[in-house]
Amino acid sequence: MISIKSKREIELMQEACKITAQTYDYIEKIIKPGMSTLELDNLAEKFIKEHGGIPAQKGYPSGIKGVPNFPGTLCISINDEVIHGIPSKEIIIKDGDIVSVDLVVLKNGYNGDAARTFLIGDVTPEARELVEVTKQSFFEAIKYAKPGNRIGDISHAVESYVKQFGFSVVKEFQGHGIGKEMHEEPGVPNYGKPGKGPRLVEGMTIAVEPMVIAGKSDIWELEDGWTIATQDGSLAAHYENTILITENEPKILTIL
Repeated sequence: MISIKSKREIELMQEACKITAQTYDYIEKIIKPGMSTLELDNLAEKFIKEHGGIPAQKGYPSGIKGVPNFPGTLCISINDEVIHGIPSKEIIIKDGDIVSVDLVVLKNGYNGDAARTFLIGDVTPEARELVEVTKQSFFEAIKYAKPGNRIGDISHAVESYVKQFGFSVVKEFQGHGIGKEMHEEPGVPNYGKPGKGPRLVEGMTIAVEPMVIAGKSDIWELEDGWTIATQDGSLAAHYENTILITENEPKILTIL
């Protein structure tokens, strides 16, 4: 069932979303070549807690027998990794990398979810274009995030924009409703037909998150049971915000 948030619920949710946005500002200042992804994860966790939030992804259940719960505060995915990369002291961020970070903060019983892909040092023109197109596809999509439109209008806008540049969208993973639960109804795919899917209603809160691949859309899961990477080794980027459907334009809750 799709949850329609009250004014008070939205106020509470905005606090979690604000910490999420503040954490990304902090990450952008500290992320650098030579840093391990575990170091970045530890610093982000400390920052979130100091600002009154709880790292919601830490301990998130895999739902798969034999695969441990997610151990990190951040999902950190580098280059050909799409999503759900596990922070590690063995993984060192290098000049020329693109680093996708996915983060969920819990406060007041409500979640704020966002993702960013950071350009590290001197990246290739293709990498820069991929990251820019992924981000812009989000903004193209939320032009349709208005009452009376449907989820499919958002989904179709993401894929249509991405395809213009010869890139692919990930179809196996999608955006989602968000609130008291990290993942709520409705699902928000990054492809689809306009005019299809649940109708958007004022008070809905959804996470729209384009996941874009420079090459073919095929993906695979690494042996850790979490990390998703491109099959052809091509670069991938991720951009996400939690948005509120209002009576007019959507409100992005995870941007300061």
